[in-house]
Amino acid sequence: MIPIVEWGLLIFLLIYPFAVSFLTAGDSAPDFNNFWVIRVTTMLILAKLAISFDLCWGYSGIMSFGQGLFFGLAGYVVAKFAEELGWLQIFFVVPMGMLVGLLAALLVGWFLLLGKRTPTVIFVALGTLTASYAAERLVAGWLWVGAGNGLSIWDFLMIGSYELEPGLIFYYVALLFLCLVYLGSRYLVRSQFGLVLAGMRQNEERIAFFGYRVQIYKAIVFSFAGMVAGLAGALYSYHEGFVGPSSVGIGISTYAVLYGLFGGIGTLIGPVIGAGVIEILRLFLSDIDAIRNYWPVVLGIIMLVVVAYRPTGLLGLIVSERERIGSFGIAVRGKAAKETPPARPERTEGDDGAA
Repeated sequence: MIPIVEWGLLIFLLIYPFAVSFLTAGDSAPDFNNFWVIRVTTMLILAKLAISFDLCWGYSGIMSFGQGLFFGLAGYVVAKFAEELGWLQIFFVVPMGMLVGLLAALLVGWFLLLGKRTPTVIFVALGTLTASYAAERLVAGWLWVGAGNGLSIWDFLMIGSYELEPGLIFYYVALLFLCLVYLGSRYLVRSQFGLVLAGMRQNEERIAFFGYRVQIYKAIVFSFAGMVAGLAGALYSYHEGFVGPSSVGIGISTYAVLYGLFGGIGTLIGPVIGAGVIEILRLFLSDIDAIRNYWPVVLGIIMLVVVAYRPTGLLGLIVSERERIGSFGIAVRGKAAKETPPARPERTEGDDGAA
């Protein structure tokens, strides 16, 4: 079922800009840079942040409340390079965002995961939460990075001499990077490395007993997830033209957690769906006059009901638990069945004479 969901969502996202542009055009010419194309571009960028959380919690058991830290730091760094040096090329911005996210995650992971004692889930959760909150307070009071006003990026992202404005082309660039992140993450979790992660998810102590250095594996995944979040932060700052304390703090980190839990952790595609549904609900609820002042409460209740009564998230409504956890065992058995020669019939006393 998951491959059907993946292909269906990919086809939908490929044709969406043209479909929504023609449907909203009416009698006038279609505008491919309309509001709905730009808003869904934001959702595609936030979906990468959701995948970064899923890699941590869904596959490695790392409850990270600090994905916003790597997301926002990358946004601040590329914004300062744009402001001070005018470096706007996507071939610089994207690698720089990924590098900032990777290095920041390495530093936090070294402190939280690679100590002498095995850290608990609560310790890591509070540690990442504290780091995110400290970074938010730091940038909120630091004038060099705009303090509470944040940094605005007045220029567009560049591909050669082409200005990448928010709209149709930016949409497909964001979709391309989402596909690359998804395929890279999928390859990681389905490799031998991912098999160890699956074992850690089921029984961490048993994997450690077999000689695997569990904390090293966790630090690697945590750093990779930070790199993904950094990529998302770099694209987000250019798409929105702004990065501020809210992009690096507890709020965006909490949304990353909610995207994953709402869509279904441990699936990669679930957080992508969760990010889209939650952002659509935010748009829809905030536009209703009757609940304009209370829509965050309504959104919180909806998410609480889904998470409380459906721990496997929205994807759990259509995907079985066996498929959601993974198919390592099925794949190995199937391959082994093809390579294993047919069993020889047992010999009996009467067979000696016949031979």
